[in-house]
Amino acid sequence: MCNNKSKILIVTVALLFALGGCANMTETQRGTTQGSALGAGTGAIIGAIAGKGKGAAIGAAVGAGVGAAAGYAWSQRMEEQKRQMEAATVGTGVEVSQTQDNRLKLEIPSDISFDTNRATVKANMRPVLDSFASSLVNNPNTIVTIIGHTDNTGSDAINNPLSINRAASTRDYLVSRGVPAHRINIDGRGSYEPIVANNTAANRAMNRRVEVYVVEQ
Repeated sequence: MCNNKSKILIVTVALLFALGGCANMTETQRGTTQGSALGAGTGAIIGAIAGKGKGAAIGAAVGAGVGAAAGYAWSQRMEEQKRQMEAATVGTGVEVSQTQDNRLKLEIPSDISFDTNRATVKANMRPVLDSFASSLVNNPNTIVTIIGHTDNTGSDAINNPLSINRAASTRDYLVSRGVPAHRINIDGRGSYEPIVANNTAANRAMNRRVEVYVVEQ
Protein backbone atom coordinates (compact mmCIF):
# COMPACT_ATOMS: atom_id res chain seq x y z
CA MET A 1 0.00 0.00 0.00
CA CYS A 2 1.08 3.60 -0.61
CA ASN A 3 2.03 5.67 2.37
CA ASN A 4 1.02 9.33 2.68
CA LYS A 5 4.18 10.62 1.04
CA SER A 6 3.66 8.34 -1.97
CA LYS A 7 0.05 9.47 -2.31
CA ILE A 8 1.06 13.12 -2.21
CA LEU A 9 3.74 12.54 -4.84
CA ILE A 10 1.30 10.78 -7.16
CA VAL A 11 -1.31 13.53 -6.79
CA THR A 12 1.30 16.25 -7.34
CA VAL A 13 2.56 14.66 -10.57
CA ALA A 14 -1.00 14.19 -11.82
CA LEU A 15 -1.79 17.81 -10.99
CA LEU A 16 1.21 19.06 -12.94
CA PHE A 17 0.10 17.08 -15.98
CA ALA A 18 -3.43 18.46 -15.65
CA LEU A 19 -2.20 22.04 -15.53
CA GLY A 20 0.22 21.45 -18.37
CA GLY A 21 -2.61 20.12 -20.49
CA CYS A 22 -4.28 23.52 -20.42
CA ALA A 23 -1.90 24.89 -23.06
CA ASN A 24 -4.23 24.31 -26.00
CA MET A 25 -7.39 25.50 -24.27
CA THR A 26 -9.13 28.83 -24.62
CA GLU A 27 -8.55 31.39 -21.87
CA THR A 28 -11.98 30.62 -20.42
CA GLN A 29 -11.46 26.86 -20.41
CA ARG A 30 -7.97 27.21 -18.99
CA GLY A 31 -9.09 29.39 -16.07
CA THR A 32 -11.89 26.98 -15.16
CA THR A 33 -9.75 23.86 -15.50
CA GLN A 34 -6.83 25.24 -13.51
CA GLY A 35 -9.07 26.30 -10.65
CA SER A 36 -10.75 22.88 -10.59
CA ALA A 37 -7.42 21.05 -10.80
CA LEU A 38 -5.90 23.09 -7.98
CA GLY A 39 -8.93 22.47 -5.78
CA ALA A 40 -9.05 18.76 -6.55
CA GLY A 41 -5.31 18.34 -6.05
CA THR A 42 -5.29 20.17 -2.75
CA GLY A 43 -8.29 18.18 -1.53
CA ALA A 44 -6.63 14.93 -2.50
CA ILE A 45 -3.42 15.83 -0.68
CA ILE A 46 -5.28 16.82 2.47
CA GLY A 47 -7.35 13.65 2.24
CA ALA A 48 -4.20 11.56 1.86
CA ILE A 49 -2.69 13.10 4.97
CA ALA A 50 -5.84 12.87 7.06
CA GLY A 51 -6.92 9.42 5.87
CA LYS A 52 -10.40 8.16 5.16
CA GLY A 53 -13.72 9.18 6.63
CA LYS A 54 -13.81 12.66 8.09
CA GLY A 55 -10.29 13.40 6.80
CA ALA A 56 -11.35 12.72 3.22
CA ALA A 57 -14.44 14.89 3.62
CA ILE A 58 -12.37 17.72 5.05
CA GLY A 59 -9.91 17.39 2.18
CA ALA A 60 -12.69 17.61 -0.38
CA ALA A 61 -14.22 20.66 1.29
CA VAL A 62 -10.93 22.54 1.59
CA GLY A 63 -10.04 21.58 -1.96
CA ALA A 64 -13.26 23.06 -3.24
CA GLY A 65 -12.52 26.29 -1.36
CA VAL A 66 -9.02 26.53 -2.83
CA GLY A 67 -10.41 25.94 -6.30
CA ALA A 68 -12.79 28.84 -5.86
CA ALA A 69 -10.04 31.08 -4.50
CA ALA A 70 -7.77 30.35 -7.47
CA GLY A 71 -9.61 32.94 -9.54
CA TYR A 72 -12.76 34.97 -10.02
CA ALA A 73 -15.78 33.57 -11.83
CA TRP A 74 -15.61 33.85 -15.62
CA SER A 75 -19.10 33.35 -16.98
CA GLN A 76 -20.56 33.57 -20.46
CA ARG A 77 -21.62 37.12 -19.56
CA MET A 78 -18.00 38.06 -18.89
CA GLU A 79 -16.91 36.44 -22.16
CA GLU A 80 -19.56 38.39 -24.04
CA GLN A 81 -18.49 41.62 -22.36
CA LYS A 82 -14.90 40.92 -23.40
CA ARG A 83 -15.96 40.38 -27.02
CA GLN A 84 -18.01 43.56 -26.97
CA MET A 85 -15.06 45.59 -25.72
CA GLU A 86 -12.69 44.00 -28.23
CA ALA A 87 -15.02 45.07 -31.02
CA ALA A 88 -15.43 48.56 -29.58
CA THR A 89 -11.70 49.18 -29.23
CA VAL A 90 -10.40 47.91 -32.57
CA GLY A 91 -7.74 50.31 -33.83
CA THR A 92 -7.73 52.46 -30.69
CA GLY A 93 -4.66 50.99 -29.00
CA VAL A 94 -6.70 49.81 -26.02
CA GLU A 95 -5.76 46.27 -24.97
CA VAL A 96 -8.60 44.02 -23.82
CA SER A 97 -7.71 40.76 -22.08
CA GLN A 98 -8.73 38.11 -19.58
CA THR A 99 -6.26 37.94 -16.72
CA GLN A 100 -5.04 34.67 -15.24
CA ASP A 101 -7.35 35.14 -12.27
CA ASN A 102 -10.34 35.71 -14.58
CA ARG A 103 -10.67 39.46 -14.49
CA LEU A 104 -11.57 41.44 -17.58
CA LYS A 105 -8.83 44.01 -18.13
CA LEU A 106 -8.77 47.14 -20.28
CA GLU A 107 -5.40 48.86 -20.61
CA ILE A 108 -5.89 52.36 -21.99
CA PRO A 109 -2.73 54.10 -23.24
CA SER A 110 -1.98 57.77 -22.71
CA ASP A 111 -2.30 58.77 -26.36
CA ILE A 112 -6.08 58.35 -26.21
CA SER A 113 -6.74 58.84 -22.51
CA PHE A 114 -5.17 61.97 -21.02
CA ASP A 115 -2.91 64.80 -22.09
CA THR A 116 0.37 65.30 -20.25
CA ASN A 117 -0.19 66.53 -16.68
CA ARG A 118 -3.95 66.53 -17.23
CA ALA A 119 -6.76 64.43 -15.75
CA THR A 120 -9.52 65.39 -18.19
CA VAL A 121 -10.78 62.51 -20.35
CA LYS A 122 -9.77 63.13 -23.97
CA ALA A 123 -12.40 63.18 -26.72
CA ASN A 124 -11.13 60.06 -28.47
CA MET A 125 -11.40 58.05 -25.25
CA ARG A 126 -15.08 58.82 -24.81
CA PRO A 127 -16.47 56.37 -27.42
CA VAL A 128 -14.52 53.57 -25.73
CA LEU A 129 -15.91 54.51 -22.33
CA ASP A 130 -19.42 54.86 -23.80
CA SER A 131 -19.30 51.24 -25.00
CA PHE A 132 -17.77 50.14 -21.73
CA ALA A 133 -20.47 51.91 -19.72
CA SER A 134 -23.15 50.22 -21.81
CA SER A 135 -21.64 46.80 -21.15
CA LEU A 136 -21.48 47.53 -17.40
CA VAL A 137 -25.10 48.66 -17.28
CA ASN A 138 -26.08 45.41 -18.99
CA ASN A 139 -24.06 43.40 -16.46
CA PRO A 140 -25.17 44.79 -13.09
CA ASN A 141 -23.42 42.09 -11.02
CA THR A 142 -19.94 43.30 -11.94
CA ILE A 143 -17.54 45.44 -9.92
CA VAL A 144 -15.00 47.77 -11.53
CA THR A 145 -11.56 48.84 -10.33
CA ILE A 146 -9.80 51.70 -12.12
CA ILE A 147 -6.08 52.29 -11.53
CA GLY A 148 -4.18 55.31 -12.83
CA HIS A 149 -0.46 55.26 -13.63
CA THR A 150 2.14 57.88 -14.58
CA ASP A 151 5.70 57.82 -15.87
CA ASN A 152 8.60 58.91 -13.64
CA THR A 153 8.72 62.47 -14.93
CA GLY A 154 8.13 64.84 -12.03
CA SER A 155 7.91 64.17 -8.33
CA ASP A 156 5.65 61.89 -6.30
CA ALA A 157 3.90 65.01 -5.06
CA ILE A 158 2.69 65.54 -8.63
CA ASN A 159 2.41 61.98 -9.95
CA ASN A 160 0.55 60.33 -7.08
CA PRO A 161 -2.47 62.67 -7.04
CA LEU A 162 -2.41 62.86 -10.85
CA SER A 163 -2.77 59.10 -11.16
CA ILE A 164 -5.68 59.10 -8.71
CA ASN A 165 -7.34 62.04 -10.46
CA ARG A 166 -7.16 60.23 -13.79
CA ALA A 167 -8.81 57.19 -12.29
CA ALA A 168 -11.45 59.46 -10.71
CA SER A 169 -12.14 61.19 -14.04
CA THR A 170 -12.63 57.82 -15.71
CA ARG A 171 -15.02 56.79 -12.93
CA ASP A 172 -16.95 60.03 -13.14
CA TYR A 173 -17.40 59.63 -16.89
CA LEU A 174 -18.77 56.10 -16.45
CA VAL A 175 -21.11 57.33 -13.72
CA SER A 176 -22.36 60.06 -16.06
CA ARG A 177 -23.26 57.26 -18.51
CA GLY A 178 -25.41 55.41 -15.98
CA VAL A 179 -22.99 53.15 -14.08
CA PRO A 180 -23.71 53.33 -10.31
CA ALA A 181 -20.80 54.92 -8.45
CA HIS A 182 -20.85 52.27 -5.72
CA ARG A 183 -19.77 49.66 -8.26
CA ILE A 184 -16.53 51.47 -9.08
CA ASN A 185 -13.35 51.55 -7.00
CA ILE A 186 -10.39 53.76 -7.90
CA ASP A 187 -6.72 53.84 -7.06
CA GLY A 188 -3.57 55.60 -8.23
CA ARG A 189 -0.11 54.07 -8.32
CA GLY A 190 1.87 57.11 -9.49
CA SER A 191 5.07 55.98 -11.21
CA TYR A 192 5.60 52.91 -9.02
CA GLU A 193 4.33 50.22 -11.41
CA PRO A 194 5.89 50.82 -14.84
CA ILE A 195 5.38 48.15 -17.48
CA VAL A 196 8.64 49.13 -19.24
CA ALA A 197 11.72 51.09 -18.24
CA ASN A 198 11.24 54.87 -18.19
CA ASN A 199 14.30 55.39 -20.38
CA THR A 200 12.77 56.73 -23.61
CA ALA A 201 9.90 59.00 -24.55
CA ALA A 202 8.06 56.07 -26.12
CA ASN A 203 8.44 53.96 -22.99
CA ARG A 204 7.30 56.77 -20.73
CA ALA A 205 4.20 57.12 -22.90
CA MET A 206 3.49 53.39 -22.39
CA ASN A 207 3.74 53.79 -18.63
CA ARG A 208 1.23 56.67 -18.62
CA ARG A 209 -1.92 54.60 -18.69
CA VAL A 210 -5.18 53.67 -17.03
CA GLU A 211 -5.98 50.06 -16.20
CA VAL A 212 -9.59 48.98 -15.70
CA TYR A 213 -10.52 45.63 -14.16
CA VAL A 214 -13.97 44.02 -14.07
CA VAL A 215 -15.05 41.06 -11.92
CA GLU A 216 -18.34 39.38 -11.23
CA GLN A 217 -19.51 39.48 -7.64
